Amino acid sequence: MNVVGFDTSTNATSVCVLRADGHSFEHVPEPGRLLERPGHAAELMPAVARLMADAGLSWPDVDAIAVGVGPGTFTGLRIGIATARALAGASGLELRPVSSLAALAEGIDGELRLPLIDARRGELFAGLYDRDGAVWERFVAAPEEVAERAHAAGPGVRAAGDGSIRFRRVFEAAGIGVDADASGSHVVRALHVCRLARNVPGEPPEKVLPDYLRAPDAQIP
Repeated sequence: MNVVGFDTSTNATSVCVLRADGHSFEHVPEPGRLLERPGHAAELMPAVARLMADAGLSWPDVDAIAVGVGPGTFTGLRIGIATARALAGASGLELRPVSSLAALAEGIDGELRLPLIDARRGELFAGLYDRDGAVWERFVAAPEEVAERAHAAGPGVRAAGDGSIRFRRVFEAAGIGVDADASGSHVVRALHVCRLARNVPGEPPEKVLPDYLRAPDAQIP
């Protein structure tokens, strides 16, 4: 299966083309992009076009489009999912929605993986995963509450994501390991979105919605 996938749940844009032969062609943003202004509108489609050319694929060769549906920033998710819907509609393909937290967890090296996405308002989007999948349902809470729950889950919890960078002191004080700020584990890699999508049923484009997990900061009139 040839899959085109991307994630725009954070300020960093990640894109991947995963070919049926297992070769991947990926745009992995530097971790520092997580703390900069988002550039999804300008970066997403050029990266898709470049990687498809690198992979030697055209749209008739693509079997599925995968997209990270959040939770994450309102504007980022809106851009990513609107783009995925447009591409799927134009290509006659179904969409495969993937949890951005689950994709982030795939890049964390630990028995218990704590992906943390900055939810603004002094809160975090969080989940807990082991090698078999989700241990907790994803939720949104203050960093102190997340750290308390993670500490209670037992030893060996490791955190990554832009939320763990922002609130590093809170989690390290609770005995939870946080990867170095420059680690690529903080980025929601589109390669992991593509891999997870292979086990996700396809849906009509209009059925795929952002997972805001709470009311968005911005409101559309």
